[in-house]
Amino acid sequence: MKRKPQGYLGGRPLDPATLMMSYGYDPSLSEGALKCPIFQTSTFVFRTAEEGKAFFEVAYGLRSRGPTEKLGLIYSRLNNPDLEVIEDRLTIWDDAEACAVFASGMAAIATTLLEFAQPGDVVLHSAPVYGGSDYLLSHVLPRFGVQAAPFPAGGGVRAMKTALDRAAAKGRLAAIFVETPANPTNALVDIAACADVARRHSQNGRVVPVVVDNTFLGPLWQSPLEHGADVVVYSATKFLGGHSDLIAGACLGSKTLIDRIRTLRTFLGTMAGPWTGWLLLRSLETLKLRMTAQQKGARRVADFLAAHPAVAKVHWLGHLKRGDAQYGLYRRQCSGPGSVISFEVKGGEREAFRVLNALRVIKLAVSLGGTESLAEHPATMTHSDVSPDAQLASGITPAMIRLSVGIEEPADLCDDLGRALAAIGRRKPRRR
Repeated sequence: MKRKPQGYLGGRPLDPATLMMSYGYDPSLSEGALKCPIFQTSTFVFRTAEEGKAFFEVAYGLRSRGPTEKLGLIYSRLNNPDLEVIEDRLTIWDDAEACAVFASGMAAIATTLLEFAQPGDVVLHSAPVYGGSDYLLSHVLPRFGVQAAPFPAGGGVRAMKTALDRAAAKGRLAAIFVETPANPTNALVDIAACADVARRHSQNGRVVPVVVDNTFLGPLWQSPLEHGADVVVYSATKFLGGHSDLIAGACLGSKTLIDRIRTLRTFLGTMAGPWTGWLLLRSLETLKLRMTAQQKGARRVADFLAAHPAVAKVHWLGHLKRGDAQYGLYRRQCSGPGSVISFEVKGGEREAFRVLNALRVIKLAVSLGGTESLAEHPATMTHSDVSPDAQLASGITPAMIRLSVGIEEPADLCDDLGRALAAIGRRKPRRR
C-alpha cells in the first residue's frame, strides 16, 4: 500500500517536514494566498445540474469515480477544501493512501469500529486503552450487539491468543483494536503479531482490520502501517493539533478502507469543520519541531524522576534496556520513545494528589501532546470509568501520575517536579 513520494527536488524525494508547508494546496486556486484560506461555508454552487448529478453519484457511491475524476464539492458535511488539504497532508507522515478527518478522536474511533462491526461480532482489543475508548468498547458497542474481548498490552502473543479463544465463544471477530503504547502505562503491543492474527481470520473477501490508535507516538515515532496495520487512528487534538486549542480526530489507511469509513462519516455527521481543518494545517508546519523538542525534554524529566527517592517506578519507553521484556519490540516497532511519561510515587492516591496539587509550572489537566506540560491522575480522571480491579490488572495504580512533557525548559520542569515531590513528606496543616 506504499504510496509514491509526493514531492521531489533534483530527483530526491522531499522530507515530510518540508511537505507540511505546502502539500495539497495550490495558491493559484485561492487568489494567490500563501496560506490556505478558511472555506467557511456550508454548501457549494454547482456550475450545471449535470455536474451536481455527477458529484452526488460519486459521493453516495452510486458509481465508481473515474480515473481522473475528483470528488466534487457539494456540502461541508461531505467535503470541504480545508479538510481535503489537511487529509492529503496527513497521509504523508504515515505513508497512507487516504485519510479522513473527524470532529474528535473518539468520533474517528467510533465511526471506524461501527463500519467494521455488526451485531453478533467481537472486537479484540488491548488493555488499557484511553478511558473514552474503553467505555465505547465496554458499554456502548454492546448496545448494538458487539462484544469486546480485552487482552493485556505487554502480554505478548500468548495473551492475545488466550483472549482470542475466549472471543470465539462470543461471536465472529470483526476487528482488532490496539492502542500502543498503552494509555497510561506505555506498554507496547506487537502490531505485526496482531496483523498475522487478523489475516488468518479474514476469509471470503471479508477483511478483519487491525486498527491502531497511534496518538502517543505518531506520526513521527511509530508508523503502524509499515508493520501490517490496516487503519491508523489519532486523537488529532493531541500532538497533531499540538496547541490545546482544537478537538479533532483522523484515520488513515488504504483508499478502499478509508472510503468505507468516510461514507459512514457522511451519514453519522462526525467530520471536522473547516476552522478545525485550518488550525490543523497551521499545526502540522511545526509538528516535527514540537515532537522532537518534547521528546528531548522528556528524557531529562524521566531521568530526573527515575533518580528521585519519592518515585517508586517510571514508565517511559526511553528507559527500556537490553534484557527487558519489551526492549526488542520497542526497537523493531518504534523510532523514538515520545514524550508521555507515567510514574508512580511512593504511597498511593493521597501522595499522588499532594504532588499534583503542588505543581506550578506543569498544569493539572487531562489531555496530552500540547506545547505546555500537563499532569493528571489516570485512576480517578481519564480512566475513572474503568473498574478498580481492571485498573490494577492493566497496571494503573492509585499512585500513578501521567505526565505529558511540553516544550518548556526541562530544568524548570524538573525543579517543579522536585518541589512537588517534596510535598509527599509534608503533613497537611490542620484546619482551625
